[in-house]
Amino acid sequence: MFYEPVKQDHGLPKNPFNSLVIPRPIGWISSIDPEGVVNLAPYSFFNAVCYRPPTVMFASGAGSHDDGLKDSLRNVEATGEFVCNLSTWATREAMNQSSASVGPDVDELKMSGLNALPSILVKPPRVKEAPVHLECKHIRSVDLPNWSEKDRYVVVFGEVIGVHIDDQYITEEGLVDVDQMKPIGRLGYDDYTLVGGETIFTMKRPG
Repeated sequence: MFYEPVKQDHGLPKNPFNSLVIPRPIGWISSIDPEGVVNLAPYSFFNAVCYRPPTVMFASGAGSHDDGLKDSLRNVEATGEFVCNLSTWATREAMNQSSASVGPDVDELKMSGLNALPSILVKPPRVKEAPVHLECKHIRSVDLPNWSEKDRYVVVFGEVIGVHIDDQYITEEGLVDVDQMKPIGRLGYDDYTLVGGETIFTMKRPG
């Protein structure tokens, strides 16, 4: 089949695009507003973009509040800081719960039954139950072209200035044990995938 996204003429029950760029890592973003209210939300439009300095991005869609912004975007732009927490098989239910649409005065970390850990270099807390935390400083936000206000996406770039890795997930050889961490990724529709020993394979680069 062939379709043009702008015409939305795919003829399928749901937009297939989210099922084509897969799997997508989940950026479980914790932030804090100027009054100290914590926000936690998962973003599947998320990834690392470079090494030096280490930089990550997440794309925030339109929010349901009066200003049209999601709490994460509003908080990051107001304070200049956020933390990316790794979402795993063990935290999948809490991650999903934290995606609920609630008011800006609701602490999704507490709402999801999670525990907060203080960060070292930034003010937003870390999710204790996550095995990896990336403390980030906001670099810039890029407002993407859109078809309408409900289709608005803003890409947030952050420099990773601090990295926490739970020591139990570092092997004797000094490698990160992805199999033991069991991170999850986003597919399309309501589907996710698990990264584990049976799905990991190795290929050496040529040359």
